[in-house]
Amino acid sequence: MLHAETRLRVHATLATATVTLVAGHLVTLASDKYAGVGWVGAFVPFLIIPAVLGSAATLILVNVFPARRTRDLLSIIALAAAAGVILLFRIIRPEQLARPEGFRNLLDFITVLRAPTSPLLPSDWVTRSVMGYLNGAMDWLPLYLLWSTAGAAVVVGAILHGKLYHTGFTKAQEGAERFVRGGRWSRALGGLLRPLGPARREFVLKDLKLFFRDTTQWSQLILLGALLLVYVFNIRALPLFRGAQVPFYLVSVVSFLNLGLAGFVLASIAARFIFPAVSLEGRQMWLLRSSPLELKALLWSKYWVGTIPLLVLALAITVLTNVILRASPFMMAVGVGTIVLLTLAISALALAFGALYPQFETENAAQIPTSFGGLVFMMATIALLAVVIVIESAPVYGYLRAAFNHQPIKVSPLMIGAFLIVIGVCAAATAVPLRIALRKIEEFEF
Repeated sequence: MLHAETRLRVHATLATATVTLVAGHLVTLASDKYAGVGWVGAFVPFLIIPAVLGSAATLILVNVFPARRTRDLLSIIALAAAAGVILLFRIIRPEQLARPEGFRNLLDFITVLRAPTSPLLPSDWVTRSVMGYLNGAMDWLPLYLLWSTAGAAVVVGAILHGKLYHTGFTKAQEGAERFVRGGRWSRALGGLLRPLGPARREFVLKDLKLFFRDTTQWSQLILLGALLLVYVFNIRALPLFRGAQVPFYLVSVVSFLNLGLAGFVLASIAARFIFPAVSLEGRQMWLLRSSPLELKALLWSKYWVGTIPLLVLALAITVLTNVILRASPFMMAVGVGTIVLLTLAISALALAFGALYPQFETENAAQIPTSFGGLVFMMATIALLAVVIVIESAPVYGYLRAAFNHQPIKVSPLMIGAFLIVIGVCAAATAVPLRIALRKIEEFEF
């Protein structure tokens, strides 16, 4: 068994070290001191250390958590790490390099981006070893630290494998718990949703349980949160209130055009979470159709379960970005009212196109929005956003012209008519798709 475990560790090390080996080989090729394979003496222990630590951490996780929960935990950690990288990359503001005054401090900026150089990290040891080898003045202390640490890690890893491998391998073959146990949260939600009636309440509870049961669904909220923070940070990073005074109308134009960008963000979120709602029912849809339950209640629950969180998110990003932009009360009112109407319409469109282009055979919800139906939904949403922005541009232009000429803001018939048309368009884009979705669900054949 020790031989098999050793082979597994060697295979894992080689599988994860390919890029590092190639990169290190290219670095030495670029040096005039490339002769022989002396650099390998530093890279080999550097690759062994993380491989042993990773296998040891996996062993501990498998023995502590059930098999499926371990995979879920690792997936969440990976998503959180990806979200952290996205936020870190945005916070360091790389766009500063594109400014003429940024090139003067280019070396300082690159210095900030350097990897950690703590003398206690193996990365620092391998750097000192390789640079000493390339410069012809070999420093043996970091090389000794690398090999001694790698040897100690291998010994500790072998002990852990001897004690935990058999138990962990057995647990890895076990299935995970597939059903969510009822608890205080279910009872609390049931009490809050009691006014909806039994059928709609149970549909809502079912959708919520299915969402939070599937790690591939709710874990996407981590990336979503990171992207939304980047979105708000991008608005805050606009150079509108730095240096010279920015004209009032320019701030208002940016605030108005931000509606289209916010609508596109909401459409992307709806495509990921609302569009697959019908497809995720799978082949059990025929059970719902043959039951005495109303399909209208099913559609209603799916619509509001997706719309209410989306509406809260839409209001949050609209109000927050307008506050950052220091928008006027008029632009704030236009933004809040428009984003509410757009959210209701976008959710209805997502549900309708999800019913028109169902994919009951797909088990992974992340693949459903990338289908042809998802593309058509995004195109329809972009068309709706364009229509709303064009219609509202007339009253916004009238407001900006009056403000620019220092005239009182008047509620003209053109302004009232434009906003009424927007309300009518969004109402039609909400009611008609929902009717189409209901009719399509009633016509499903299995």
